Amino acid sequence: AGMQRSHCPTGQPNPARDSWPREEILYVPCIYRNTGSNKPDFLATVDVNPESPNYCQVIHRLPMPNLGDELHHSGWNTCSSCFGDTTKKRNRLILPSLISSRIYVVDVGTDPRAPRLFKVVNPEDVFWKCNLGYPHTSHCLGSGEIMISTLGDPAGNGKGGFILLDGETFEIKGNWEKGDKSPPMGYDFWYQPRHNVLISTEWGVPKCLGYGFDPNDLKKGRYGRRLNVWDWTTHTYVQAIDVGEDAAPLEIRFLHNPDAAEGFVGCTISSAIHRFYRTEQGDWAAEKVIQVPSKKVEGWLLPDMPSFITDILISLDDRFLYFSNWLHGDVRQYDISDTRRPRLVGQVFVGGSIAKGGAVTVCGDEELQGQPEPFVIQGRRVSGGPQMIQLSLDGKRLYVTTSLYSAWDRQFYPQLIRDGSVMLQLDVDTEKGGLTVNQNFLVDFGKEPGGPCLAHEIRYPGGDCTSDIWV
Repeated sequence: AGMQRSHCPTGQPNPARDSWPREEILYVPCIYRNTGSNKPDFLATVDVNPESPNYCQVIHRLPMPNLGDELHHSGWNTCSSCFGDTTKKRNRLILPSLISSRIYVVDVGTDPRAPRLFKVVNPEDVFWKCNLGYPHTSHCLGSGEIMISTLGDPAGNGKGGFILLDGETFEIKGNWEKGDKSPPMGYDFWYQPRHNVLISTEWGVPKCLGYGFDPNDLKKGRYGRRLNVWDWTTHTYVQAIDVGEDAAPLEIRFLHNPDAAEGFVGCTISSAIHRFYRTEQGDWAAEKVIQVPSKKVEGWLLPDMPSFITDILISLDDRFLYFSNWLHGDVRQYDISDTRRPRLVGQVFVGGSIAKGGAVTVCGDEELQGQPEPFVIQGRRVSGGPQMIQLSLDGKRLYVTTSLYSAWDRQFYPQLIRDGSVMLQLDVDTEKGGLTVNQNFLVDFGKEPGGPCLAHEIRYPGGDCTSDIWV
């Protein structure tokens, strides 16, 4: 699917374009699993147009037909990889359920402000047709198909593989991967046909991490440590890059420029950012370019608290890298003009586990002089920490939600379960760098009619920094 430089409603012709349309609504999955509410997860549509009377309101809720799915991430039926193909419309949102292994297809084309359920792919089809389970990231392919990465096999053991869905019927076609070798775990992935590569990451063994984070699972091979490199043409697993024991490399992002054979991955438990790149020999390698130091603490699960880098993204012009530290509580912006030497240019604390007056006392800190103040916005104290992030297409607004995964939320932030999560918006200085909280913006998922819920990944109807792959 070579990208043609012509106008089409599906993709955007060029990631570095100047005049991006402003987002007016966004979609976010909201989770009731593990909250004590016996209600199905739902897809929320949120009005983010400052001119609208419904600014910062949930204007529509689409409940799923089942309980306990754990909606998590989402993806499109078509994106910029299909650019120039006028038969393709971005009108279906794919919602894989991390725990039930169901895959929902939602029609957002008929009425973008009131999504409706289009199709349900049953978990037994995922189990029986692919021998996979625990689906995570969904990307559309230039071929019109949809590809979804998984964490494990149906029994909850670790196994990295990919489900292929037909782009018209959304029936399972089988596995994308071929050959007899597969990685021991899976999680996220990004592909770049121009370099004949797909790289996937590893969280951990689903049946170990599924109930919560147990430090006894560390140093036993139950958490991920590899970037797994696949040959895009033959669909075979060709190389593993080790980023350290129990590093848990989660979100992976190539630079948007399709000529660039490099990108970044966030390692959660080791709290490091690694740059990955193609070597002169033609294989792939990784180097650590950012390390967020742990803090010495009392009153917490362990004596050392990692920052827990959970989500990362790269601005569409490839100038800035953003990431969230879910436990420490800050969101950071780095200038990546020199990809080997990222420079910290923006940082803001919006929650986390080390706020003053809480249960945790920080005894040793390489970065801060003192513990940050608790984060309060519009009179609402924010429990939880910054987690999923999404950037506006023009790079000026960064949206943030505060839930990671219901079982881990319940463990690390019990108050988050009681209060519900929030969505925040940070204003970005795109000239010099810098982040500030927009005090006028708050979506409070603690006020939902069905009770407090946990909001997760953010998508815009027109595609965004983490959904679209230029080929």
